[in-house]
Amino acid sequence: MKRIASLAVAAIVTLALGACQLSPKTATQNGYRGTGMDQIQLTKVAMAKDEVPAPPYDPPATDGQRAKEVYQNVQVLGDESADQFNYTMAAITQWVSPEQGCNYCHNPENMASDELYTKVVARRMLQMTRNINRNWKQHVAATGVTCWTCHRGNAIPANYWTMPAAGKSGIIGNRHGQNDPVPESAFSSLPNASLALYITGDPKVDQNIRVQTTGLHPGSGNKTSTMSTENSYAIMMHTSQALGVNCTFCHNSQSFQDWSISTPQRAKAWYGIRMVRETNGQYITPLATVFPAKRKGTEGDPFKVNCTTCHQGKNKPMGGAQMAKDYHALWGETTPAVMAAPAAPAAAPAGGAPAR
Repeated sequence: MKRIASLAVAAIVTLALGACQLSPKTATQNGYRGTGMDQIQLTKVAMAKDEVPAPPYDPPATDGQRAKEVYQNVQVLGDESADQFNYTMAAITQWVSPEQGCNYCHNPENMASDELYTKVVARRMLQMTRNINRNWKQHVAATGVTCWTCHRGNAIPANYWTMPAAGKSGIIGNRHGQNDPVPESAFSSLPNASLALYITGDPKVDQNIRVQTTGLHPGSGNKTSTMSTENSYAIMMHTSQALGVNCTFCHNSQSFQDWSISTPQRAKAWYGIRMVRETNGQYITPLATVFPAKRKGTEGDPFKVNCTTCHQGKNKPMGGAQMAKDYHALWGETTPAVMAAPAAPAAAPAGGAPAR
């Protein structure tokens, strides 16, 4: 009887532990044994590429009449050939509104009309895509992005976020955004406002994600509060979950703050955070007066992007599939740069390490 009871307990423990493992994982040793530099990845999402749609037809030539010479009210892709314009429109329909078709953005009786808000939004999203592909190569490299990267055949991307509801005044009843498991904080008890702090606004006005001192305490000058530290951990947990990796994908466990021993992915992530900040601050948030209430959060802000919107559990979106190379119009070769990407913090300068 005791043996049966022991087996039953063992079975329960095994099932309980197994439930914690959401999916199979692989571990690769990156540093010396005992330094905690094992890279852990979710096997299923790390190994396989997503199915991505093929181009609607063979990419056409880039010469010939410009789209703005053939069609009316072409404000963004007018510098492309008319053939490239039509080809890109066909692809966008497949990526964003495969069921609704062209009428999702256009009045079929007047294709040039801007009467549908979806067309106004789509135009701004094209500008955003061109800006990312041209000016944020430190993050997207030659792979680039397309509408499919976020939308995956849905009018609204599956992964978005909005500003958290303002807390109640006073201490009673105000959890300060904590103990509210939501995707924005990787379903932890950490504050749910970290995305609002770090990936909105102007990327030139840096909001440092730093919790470690750059010198000996108490003379280091680090005034980071416990509350600020919790916000930093929340955004890092979000990033880790979004990419399906652990901390040592970017950081060296010997010194999380030291850039000189960090992995190359840390600099790429540094740019990515600022790229998303610009995307939300300069392209999506200003559309608050355009979007209807059904596409806004409780605070009246539009649905915004975060790391999960593109990555969806993979360290490379769609497993690294290079879709954008087939779409000349999405690179915006003649579109003026919105801003120059900041210089990569390759090593710690005098006076302390650069912020994440």
